[in-house]
Amino acid sequence: MTRPRFETVFRLLLVFALLYAFLVAINLMGSSIKAMGKDTAGGMFDGISNPFAALAVGVLATVLVQSSSTTTATIVGLVGQSGPNALPLATAVPMIMGANIGTTITNTIVSIGHVRQGQEFRRAFAAATVHDFFNLSCVAIMLPIELATGALQKSSVWLTGILSGSSSGAEFESPIKAAVKAAVKAIVNGVESFGLSGQITAVITLIIGIGLTFVCLAYITKNMRVLISGTVERALNNALEKSAAIGVVVGILITIAVQSSSITTSLLVPMCAAGVLSLSNAFPIMIGANIGTTVTGLLASMATETTAGLSIALVHVFFNVIGATLFFTVPALRRFPIRAAEGLAAKAQQNVLWVVAYVFGVFILIPMLGYLILQSVK
Repeated sequence: MTRPRFETVFRLLLVFALLYAFLVAINLMGSSIKAMGKDTAGGMFDGISNPFAALAVGVLATVLVQSSSTTTATIVGLVGQSGPNALPLATAVPMIMGANIGTTITNTIVSIGHVRQGQEFRRAFAAATVHDFFNLSCVAIMLPIELATGALQKSSVWLTGILSGSSSGAEFESPIKAAVKAAVKAIVNGVESFGLSGQITAVITLIIGIGLTFVCLAYITKNMRVLISGTVERALNNALEKSAAIGVVVGILITIAVQSSSITTSLLVPMCAAGVLSLSNAFPIMIGANIGTTVTGLLASMATETTAGLSIALVHVFFNVIGATLFFTVPALRRFPIRAAEGLAAKAQQNVLWVVAYVFGVFILIPMLGYLILQSVK
């Protein structure tokens, strides 16, 4: 094997190893935050009646547990249980929309790992926030329509009536997810072997996850830039430019494989930062990730006590599919998230306080204030 070919193979294997470590780091951060916020997130779903408060709860709960799949599975379970404590379907619809917004904080945090790299950070932050602007835009368009017409709820109930007779219990555990969980468990057990437990363990593993994320990002970006350059880079972007549908399908398949839209979109951040993928070509993959993550809710609905669980899972599917269709068939809408993300990234490159204000304001302050105010006046 010639030296250049050996170096290419070595770098390729290194990238795969770094991607695995990156997935472990993301999962470790998520499980740590979930452990710290589990009780808070669980209690948020009680006593909600205002749809905008429900939207805020969906955002906050997903930020706390760092997984829209976890939030949507929880909502599906609450809607699908029998008895007076079941979550009303109408209340759960805005919560599902909020979960779509909350899940995008992960890739936004990942982009901060490039904050000292100038143009690289600008590309990374734009890649992270384009997903935010897409989900925010979808909610801004579709929530008022849903409140006025109940179209998503009625459609899902109608389809549930057709499908419920053939539904049966099912469970899918991605082998990739299982391998990642095994590494996360080993790290947690290693920390606990020092006699630590509870919140202290969660804090330490969160710090490990953050540190590992930054290290992986730095080396993934460096190696991807060397591996995929010139002809390969142009071929990849040309394939995605031919049809946005290719990117959407790729996003769906990757998300089903790793069972997390956050992981899929976070993997795209270093690729955009390195200049391997253009923002316009990464965008359809992120939209596909939104659709792919609905599989978790559908599987969860098959184990619920009532057919309402399937109805809310179908609402999640309809919301993401309609949103994707709307944005890809209306050119002006498709351009908006990209331009908004590029504009915000330009400001963030000039002043990092824009990053702090954006993340804290969109994902924590506004949802929390909205929830507290709306709940106090009900």
